[in-house]
Amino acid sequence: MADPGPRRPGTRTDALGLRLALAFLGVALAAVALLAGLAAAFTAADVSDLASRQRSNLASAITVAAGAAWDRTNSWAGADLNPVLDLAARTGADVQVRDQAGRVAAVSRQFPRHASSPQLSRPIEVRGQHVGEAVVRFPDTGLGAADQALRTALWRAIAGAAGLAALLALLTGLAVARRITRPVERLISVTRAMGRGDRAARVGPIPAPGEIGELATAFDLMADTLDRQEQLRRDLVADVAHELRTPIAVLQAGHEALLDGVTEPTPAQLASLRDEVLRLARMVGDLQTLAAADAAALQLTLSRQDLAGIAASAADSLAGRFEAAGITLERRLAPADVFADAGRLHQIIANLLTNALKFTPSGGRVTVRTAPAGAQAVLQVSDTGPGIPADELPRIFDRFWRGRGAAHISGSGIGLAVAAELASAHGGTLEAHSEPGHGAQVTLALPRA
Repeated sequence: MADPGPRRPGTRTDALGLRLALAFLGVALAAVALLAGLAAAFTAADVSDLASRQRSNLASAITVAAGAAWDRTNSWAGADLNPVLDLAARTGADVQVRDQAGRVAAVSRQFPRHASSPQLSRPIEVRGQHVGEAVVRFPDTGLGAADQALRTALWRAIAGAAGLAALLALLTGLAVARRITRPVERLISVTRAMGRGDRAARVGPIPAPGEIGELATAFDLMADTLDRQEQLRRDLVADVAHELRTPIAVLQAGHEALLDGVTEPTPAQLASLRDEVLRLARMVGDLQTLAAADAAALQLTLSRQDLAGIAASAADSLAGRFEAAGITLERRLAPADVFADAGRLHQIIANLLTNALKFTPSGGRVTVRTAPAGAQAVLQVSDTGPGIPADELPRIFDRFWRGRGAAHISGSGIGLAVAAELASAHGGTLEAHSEPGHGAQVTLALPRA
């Protein structure tokens, strides 16, 4: 794996990591703020409700104590209200006891100073008789102070929890951001290296979250595919140059010999030159066919066709060549309807039969079969030739590729490549199977109509 080069400080990944960490922090703070607000609101409501109940209970207790004092003397004049004032003082409250005419019968010393404090008024009744009224004030001591202290402690706890949560969120965000941005930084470095022309640069295995790890793997697969495509392009150019070089050299040498008077323009000499021209024409035609096969999906005229009928037509067109070569062409054709371009499908089958004819010795047999197979229609062309070596089998559909057994057989090496392209354009597949010494079998599978 090539080194994509040193990392540059201050890259965009640093900013990305900071943004991710701040995003984690922001989300954590928002969540803590929301929870703290809700907790504070509900707790404050509960505390206020508790304080209100306590104040109401205290006011009721003071009213009962004042009524008991009145009941002992049956008047306010001789009533002992000191227990009532002591009860209020012990709870941090101030009280004023009035008679039924509104005159003050007893009052706490601090009662006038706390005129702005919350207060409760309760009627004093004895055996159903209204005898007076008790007014209880609650200053910032006693219950009021406890209420305020509880609220203050609650807010301090919430603020401390929020600060701790923010710190943990920041540390976690930095750690997670670093774990995410490190492989991203690696991807960026490798991408830049490939952009500079280093085709060997790869990300390789990296410790990353699932999706980023899959992205790195997919990136390496893409880079490998690009390498293969680039190599195929170079091989194509080299193969075309190699195939064209020989006939051009023969034509050049023959014409120079004629121009220099070294040889006479005999019919045999001219026929030889003409054969080379025809060979060039066939190569150019093959290249044109291959280009057309690449764009076949845009050129196909699809209609319902009988695969067996097209296979029979292709076999009929080659029957003379099979007979001349002393090879038996056996047909086992069962009807199978497909949606296909009849001309292109005929071309595929003719290429497969021609290829089998080339590699089958005289006295051998080539069998073409068609049959429906579930959701597909299948055509098989098998021969009794020498077969295809296992190391060559994966490459027989490559353009301009010719195996060792084809060294003395004419052809440009693109017949099966054209057939594979056309099969793919029809939504089908083309596969080959072979055992050396037992012939080869090529299978075309197309969706049934």
